[in-house]
Amino acid sequence: MITLDEFTIQQLRLYPQATGELSGLLRGIGLAAKMVNVQVNKAAIADILGEDGGAVNVQGETVQKLDSLANNTFINVLRHGIHCAGIVSEENEEMIIFDDPKNNQSKYVVLMDPLDGSSNTDVNAPIGTIFSIYRRVSKLGEPCTKEDFLQKGENQFAAGYVLYGSSTMFVYGTRRHSVNGFTLDNSVGEFYLSNPHMQMPVDGKTYHFDYKYYHGVDDKVRNFLNYCNESIDGQDGRFANKNAGCMVADMHRIFLKGGMFLYPSRKNKPQGKLRLMYECNPMAFLTELCGGSATDGTRRIMEIEPTDFHERTPIFIGSKQMIDRFEACNRQPAD
Repeated sequence: MITLDEFTIQQLRLYPQATGELSGLLRGIGLAAKMVNVQVNKAAIADILGEDGGAVNVQGETVQKLDSLANNTFINVLRHGIHCAGIVSEENEEMIIFDDPKNNQSKYVVLMDPLDGSSNTDVNAPIGTIFSIYRRVSKLGEPCTKEDFLQKGENQFAAGYVLYGSSTMFVYGTRRHSVNGFTLDNSVGEFYLSNPHMQMPVDGKTYHFDYKYYHGVDDKVRNFLNYCNESIDGQDGRFANKNAGCMVADMHRIFLKGGMFLYPSRKNKPQGKLRLMYECNPMAFLTELCGGSATDGTRRIMEIEPTDFHERTPIFIGSKQMIDRFEACNRQPAD
């Protein structure tokens, strides 16, 4: 059994020139995830469920107590480490620069959604964390800049997510390596390698969509949804719809079982709802490493030039054959 710390250290042996900085940063994120996991597990008896005093974040969304707790935990752990120059979080309007002599020397910045699916917290449903790591483009030794964060997804050096579910998993991938999953053993407080070299099935039997938005999406997306629901030989529909209310939970199923996640633009949200920089880009990065595809409907997600930390985008992501079917439906005339 190999722990996350042991695994990241072993990777250093493959690259003699490596400094160990990325490994240290990943271990820091893993430590913060363990701390959040403890709070999630006792949330109902520690009075940390529900809204955080009516606070609203930059997205215009009501902040949950666990949102604030997770956000502060990740920021504090990374700030007090020496491997991160700064962070952009869903919960903060502006970037947070760790302006001290050690962190200014760091090569990396982090973008993250500290608690994805926070509306699930009150009902004990799955929630998660999503993170993206970029190499800085600004001069080392000086504070990081806006340009360090506003890079295309294909420039990501690493990305990953944490799923707080029936078991807690830490999944990450880097440009040099495959995607690997680690499961937390609460009895010893360590993540152990449980899913090495993850590969997404080329096809799947599920799609993930919130049908509340069916009438708000365009006709071509409805064409695909109708195709998914068509009965086969008068029996069940072609694919089963799954919707966990948490992108991390839905995507984790897709990584293991195949399928497709779609969150299209709507009439009242023409730019979509999910955030490009710390939700869609990291999931697209992992998906492509695992053999899948990710598009906004017209272009590859990771080719989008960002203009804002909190920019939104439609997304269609998952197994390659599922995305191919969607694109085929998209080419057909709208009903």
